[in-house]
Amino acid sequence: MMGNLVLQRYFGRQYLLWFAAFLISLSGIVLLFEVAELMRRAGGRPDVGFIIIMKMGVYKLPETIEKILPFVVLFAGLFTFWRLTRSQELVIARSAGVSAWQFMMPALLVTLIFSLLNIAVINPMGAAMNARYHMMEMHYLERVPTLELTGAGLWLRQRDSQRHYLLHADHIEMNPLTLSPLMAFIYDDNDVYLGRVDAPRAVLTEGAWDVPDAWVNMDQQPAQHVDDWRLPTSLTLGKIQESMAAPNTISFWELPRFIRALKTIGLPQTRHQLAFQSLLSQPLLLCAMVFFAASFALRMNRRGSVTGMIISGVLLGSLLYTLNNVVNALGANQTLPVALAAWAIPAVALALSNAALLHLEDG
Repeated sequence: MMGNLVLQRYFGRQYLLWFAAFLISLSGIVLLFEVAELMRRAGGRPDVGFIIIMKMGVYKLPETIEKILPFVVLFAGLFTFWRLTRSQELVIARSAGVSAWQFMMPALLVTLIFSLLNIAVINPMGAAMNARYHMMEMHYLERVPTLELTGAGLWLRQRDSQRHYLLHADHIEMNPLTLSPLMAFIYDDNDVYLGRVDAPRAVLTEGAWDVPDAWVNMDQQPAQHVDDWRLPTSLTLGKIQESMAAPNTISFWELPRFIRALKTIGLPQTRHQLAFQSLLSQPLLLCAMVFFAASFALRMNRRGSVTGMIISGVLLGSLLYTLNNVVNALGANQTLPVALAAWAIPAVALALSNAALLHLEDG
């Protein structure tokens, strides 16, 4: 019993070292590409220096690391078991009666702990960093925000050549896009308050907000009633939806509250529901990668085709990653139910990897 525990700790340390090595190296490669892309976008802007670019790259890094985690787990498992097989340690352990489930369990436990830590702690930190990245992107790369959702309703910002407007509504309807009730604050270019407009509703038409039965209060004058006030705008329904707070800028713990707020005011919640369910299903996908890595280790041990098995493992990981993205896209487009889109590929991958390991171990 004590020998098995020592052996499992040794396997766990080996896997943890490879996991850290791949996580750091792949993150470094991703950071280089992110910085290169940001430098391209910041070309011709002397006020955006290299330090700012590096900060933005670091702030954006957690979003990309979230996407490459399955590859990190798969590569770490493959190289851990490949090294143990090459040094004959795995062969000796197998001949001593250690089953595939026993030598795989430390890697599985490390992966499960990390995935839970990622959901509970790393994801909220990454969401805050992503939010900071988007703020810097707006400030330095001129990406203008249009929408902000809070517990007090919906806020929209828009500008024209002389003024900018802050629109507020408690509720929104989608076809056509209608804000109700409307409260619009008007400012000049120097952020000096000019007045406000109140109305029961505002309807987005092509190139303008149509505001019937409006009360306009400008330049500290008494409010005047206007039967049909119009506010020119370049906003469209697509722009408003795209500018809504992205799921990756909201932490796992805040997503349920945000989804309820979206539902209350009538905005679509599909992307945020999908992000929440995908985070919950992430441990299944990562554990499936460990099972696949262990399956390839057994095949390497029996058939000796190390390079072929590693290539097969990489191709399999790429296939699962692509399928998962395709199914998630179908869920985001509401072609599939959100729960099915988030859980289907992780559940199928876990079932297939368990079946493969059972076949190689007992079959």
